[in-house]
Amino acid sequence: MTTLKIGPHLVGGGAPPFVVAELSGNHNGDLNRALALVDAVAASGAHALKLQTYRPDTITIDVDSPAFRISGDHELWGGQNLYRLYERAHTPYEWHQPIFQRARERGLTIFSSPFDASAVELLESLDAPAYKIASSELVDLPLIRLVAATGKPMIISTGMATLAEIDAAVRTARAGGAGGIVLLACTASYPAPPADSNLRRIPVLADAFGVPVGLSDHTPGIGVPVASVALGACFIEKHVTLDRADGGVDSDFSLNPTELAALVVEAERAYAALGGTAVGPTPAEREGLRFRRSLYVVADVRAGDEVTAANVRSIRPAGGLPPIEIDRVLGRRFTTDVPRGTPLSWDLI
Repeated sequence: MTTLKIGPHLVGGGAPPFVVAELSGNHNGDLNRALALVDAVAASGAHALKLQTYRPDTITIDVDSPAFRISGDHELWGGQNLYRLYERAHTPYEWHQPIFQRARERGLTIFSSPFDASAVELLESLDAPAYKIASSELVDLPLIRLVAATGKPMIISTGMATLAEIDAAVRTARAGGAGGIVLLACTASYPAPPADSNLRRIPVLADAFGVPVGLSDHTPGIGVPVASVALGACFIEKHVTLDRADGGVDSDFSLNPTELAALVVEAERAYAALGGTAVGPTPAEREGLRFRRSLYVVADVRAGDEVTAANVRSIRPAGGLPPIEIDRVLGRRFTTDVPRGTPLSWDLI
């Protein structure tokens, strides 16, 4: 696995998980709410904020035939028209500059998912440090080629994709000049059941393509992304909202700011816990070694007294003979007076 930089952050092998908060449409059409979300993400300790850069007309067209409506049984958006949904969810182009400015003022790295050439042009004018390709756009190889030509790092989400489709996207990005690639394991359902996460594919993708692999997660809570770190995820993306009760378009599978802060802490703990492969006591366990069990004299004895279960026992701390020696010492005689609390050694019996 290689390592690349997104803004000031190293992403990949040997670096802690890079935690990205997705703003999506949870601004509810209010720029002030969008800016408040930026502040909340910064306060959470997350490393980056991501937007989606499109207009309804750049991602679909205003047609209301069945092909342009979400299936009626969809848990969140059943029966909705695509154009109307994207009208509600999109982040207006004119909001990008103040959002980018606020994020940078708060110390956040900020980038976006572009969906057409006008989005790439806008994001280049804002000096976006990286680009994300959304799962549904993975098959849009001309878009990938256009984004790769910026020379910036590319994060490619792989929801729904076959290995062949991922391979085509990676080859296109590399040939187009992308400044590094991160693949994201993803289950492109909203919300996603944890059982569909298939986190074991993370090392498979890393081995297959030789790139850093992370997770774009739409499950409830933080359990799945924290678990992904144990399988090598170096990049974690989660949607964020100020309050799920406020009814943002993606709020049902978004984290609130407190949960996002917990994700940052627990992902770092999970990464630190990976450690190495050595089996044996760690430096932190040295004190614990002192309190292993050993054989001690537990009653005052005189020279010539027999060693019995009443005067020698296996107790904490260490220092005496190993407990396994109890059968060899019982029935012997003490060679000297021994006070209670003395570690048993061979020269005493």
